[in-house]
Amino acid sequence: MGVRNPPRLLDLAGKSLLRDEASAITALEYLPAELFPLLFLEAFFGRHQEPLKAMVCGWPFARLPLGGLMQLSQFWALEAAFDGLKVLLAQKVRPRRWKLQVLDLRNTGQNFWGMWSGASAPGSSPSGPVAAGSSRAKRPSAPWSHTIWRVMERGGLLLLCCKRLTVFEVPIENIRGVLALTRLDCVQEVEVKCTWDLPTLGSFALYLGRMRNVQRLSLSHIHMPADGGKDQAHFLRFISQLPRLRRLRRLALESPYFLLGRLRLMLRCLQTPLETLSLTNCWLTKSDLAHLFRCPKLHQLKDLHLSGVGLVGFRPRPLRALLQKAAATLQGLHLVSCGIEDSQVEAIVPVLSRCHQLRTFNISGNLFSVATLEKLLRHTAGLPSLSLEQYPAPLESYSAEGALELGRLARVRRELMEILRDLGQPRIIWLSTSPCPHCGNKDVGPVAYPCGNSA
Repeated sequence: MGVRNPPRLLDLAGKSLLRDEASAITALEYLPAELFPLLFLEAFFGRHQEPLKAMVCGWPFARLPLGGLMQLSQFWALEAAFDGLKVLLAQKVRPRRWKLQVLDLRNTGQNFWGMWSGASAPGSSPSGPVAAGSSRAKRPSAPWSHTIWRVMERGGLLLLCCKRLTVFEVPIENIRGVLALTRLDCVQEVEVKCTWDLPTLGSFALYLGRMRNVQRLSLSHIHMPADGGKDQAHFLRFISQLPRLRRLRRLALESPYFLLGRLRLMLRCLQTPLETLSLTNCWLTKSDLAHLFRCPKLHQLKDLHLSGVGLVGFRPRPLRALLQKAAATLQGLHLVSCGIEDSQVEAIVPVLSRCHQLRTFNISGNLFSVATLEKLLRHTAGLPSLSLEQYPAPLESYSAEGALELGRLARVRRELMEILRDLGQPRIIWLSTSPCPHCGNKDVGPVAYPCGNSA
């Protein structure tokens, strides 16, 4: 016969107090701070809206982690919290015990609720951006549209805080009001996925320069205006803000056509060594590439992504020099669909053998021979951390007209199996076809030693 756990006296006291909501609100003035979290949970799960609103007004802690409790069916609680803040901000004399600075709407804080009284809270809930109240708020997340509307309604008495700011296809005019109410120094990650032109990017840069704690910046599909001759001033406005981002460690630029011939100007504005650089789907001048590979801020890279960056005919020496300087830290190298040929691959092969931290290596989408692939496999065989290797199906897999022939591919796979067997250590490599970056790479399966997955 099982033993039932009887209700705790604290739980019974909270339920009893909330049976009379008016009395419960009056008792808050005398309630010990340690009991507030317990009573808040009882009011939250019992849907006692007025006591919940009153507890927000008198919350005796600096942070109220409401987001860890939120579910879609409990949206009313967010409304009650904002109503409580509205009452609080309208008072000239604040309650003596009030200490609330942050209304935290992220999916965090479950440990807080049991800190004082052993009360438990749900383990997970949906989360979005976080919202925070007051000038000292430090962190952010929740139902964005409603949160933004309530913050704008208070005209600056509340401020938004968010760790991650993502902009999807939004005109700059539509986000200026939101950015004006946001603690920009709280933002640590910025992602812009908009077909903006350079004048628009230049306008956004004025806000970006105030996000001095940004560690990751990602820009996608910023395009050149029709009159490209007048955009230099807007480009300079953008890069003039980069020196303010002294904590920037990860930079991702997809289809950055505005950088053509200007990459050197942007690189020299970087203040700290980058850990991650992702530069994808673009054609750069040979001068751009030379400055990229010689940039002193890339010598401590952990991840380098150059997928879809045209390296056809580019001398491999600068790339080899960069890999040599970053060999002690490099963990991921992606050279997908770059037009790399045998001579360029062979030039960087000796350097790869010194990248002892390398975990991921992807050079698929290029065209080179079995002999070159064999050199790659032999030089990377001693890398202890390498766990994911992706290569193109070698030239010998295709006909003279460039069509993939399955019979040729089967012979190549057997040859590669012999190479792996000769190296004498368990290893799996992945092959892909279709080197065209517009078609994408088609995975044709693993080649493995031992041969359990080689069929």
